[in-house]
Amino acid sequence: MLNVLLGTRALGRIRAATCAGLHGDVVEIGFGSGRNIPYLPRTVTGVWPVEPSTVGRRLAERRIAVSPVPIHPAGLDGQRLEYPDDRFDCALSTATLCTIPDVKHALAELRRVVKPGGAFHFAEHGHSPDPKVARTQARVDGFQHRIAGGCHLTREIDELIEGAGFEILTLRHTYLPGPKAWGYMSVGKARNP
Repeated sequence: MLNVLLGTRALGRIRAATCAGLHGDVVEIGFGSGRNIPYLPRTVTGVWPVEPSTVGRRLAERRIAVSPVPIHPAGLDGQRLEYPDDRFDCALSTATLCTIPDVKHALAELRRVVKPGGAFHFAEHGHSPDPKVARTQARVDGFQHRIAGGCHLTREIDELIEGAGFEILTLRHTYLPGPKAWGYMSVGKARNP
């Protein structure tokens, strides 16, 4: 179900914008079914996906098989990345920060493995500043968490990224088509100072 919901044209456009500028070795937390593979630029030399879902990894197999970029198995848990400090040129996360149980620790781990000056590209849905939308998000968050793989609608994405020590360079907010409570997006790029 999530594979289908995360495969819309609107999200495809956001994925393309988010992946633009990625280069070198990239760690991707929340790789899912590999939906970002078609949008990876030629400047990416390899992707190390982190994905806990067995179903997601199975669904990704076909995309990995035809990927022009080498995909290297990386791990199951974004909260514990088994890589040395300063290992990756870039990091990528799309529709992932909402589901990680200890998101602050995962972002600290991500920052640890990204080289100083390295980039973090993200497209995440989260808490809307619109009071009416935010009220709806608060009302349905517990239900959403239970039925959508641990997804939270009320996470403050910008604050989480900056709180981990990343410096946000570009950021835009938008709503995906459909119910606003599920479609408020933070799309941007940050730098590991």
